[in-house]
Amino acid sequence: MKIGIMGAGHIAEKMAYTIQHMEDATGYAIAARDLERAQIFAEKFEIQKAYGSYEALVQDPEVELIYIATPHSHHYDCMKLCLTHQKPVLCEKAFTANAAQAKEILELSKKMGVFVAEAIWTRYMPSRYIIEEAIAAGKIGKVNFVTANLGYDIKDVPRLTDPALAGGALLDVGVYTLNFIAMVLGTKVRHMQSCCVKTETGVDAMNAITLEYENGTLAMAHSGMLGATEQAGIVYGTKGYLIAENINNVNRVCIYDNARNLVESIQMPPQITGFEDEVRASMQAIKAGKIECTQMPHTEILCMMEWMDSLRAAWGIKYPFE
Repeated sequence: MKIGIMGAGHIAEKMAYTIQHMEDATGYAIAARDLERAQIFAEKFEIQKAYGSYEALVQDPEVELIYIATPHSHHYDCMKLCLTHQKPVLCEKAFTANAAQAKEILELSKKMGVFVAEAIWTRYMPSRYIIEEAIAAGKIGKVNFVTANLGYDIKDVPRLTDPALAGGALLDVGVYTLNFIAMVLGTKVRHMQSCCVKTETGVDAMNAITLEYENGTLAMAHSGMLGATEQAGIVYGTKGYLIAENINNVNRVCIYDNARNLVESIQMPPQITGFEDEVRASMQAIKAGKIECTQMPHTEILCMMEWMDSLRAAWGIKYPFE
């Protein structure tokens, strides 16, 4: 499948490298707002076409799937452009800046009959199924509590502190913690409490979130951009607990009993970068005539955006374009 990339930043380079090393996908085109930048990108990753505008990319009849790697604030406009030109979309997380934008895009996808998915890679990786299978097999007993955290020292990255670009820890790294919890416990949350510490620009620098589920289970999420955390997802059960190391690209799953003895250590399969799983899932869905991926259905995309909207509302964080 011929894939076009919209945006030529760091995350776009990671995707281009991934596709370059895949046998079932081709990096066909790159679009940036600066043609020279696109041409340099194309040469580096052996991409056939380079465009100096996003409009030119969507007008190319050869493009079969477009990966969007622009800032959060631009996802809505970019996806709308793709869908109105009948181009299937795999958009980098967070899907949009808010739930209203997400709802409109998902409705447009349904109306046009064109595929759209969120590139939240943890939803597509083998690690997800390894964790699910361990829990289903009863290895830790009945699940009653989940914790998830993800933090980096990225406070000096301009994009992350800029409200106009939908900055803040929540949409950039917090989205992983919420998705980890949702993959284990689902989305039937009865009550959510939270707090955050803000940057001087008014976006969240770090946050702490507690989720109470309808079935009585609890979850806690923490994310931030002030410094590194151990980045673990932990699932606690009646017979022991499971630790997913490196929550946004799990490299090992360790299972412990109630005496804290290591019972099992599971290494994850080899990967190119991890992005290949979301690309393959998207290609399979498109070839099957679907408009969404089962790994991250549209209902789940909207739910995650609604959760983050409610959290930002509680913190008094509103982007200038909202």
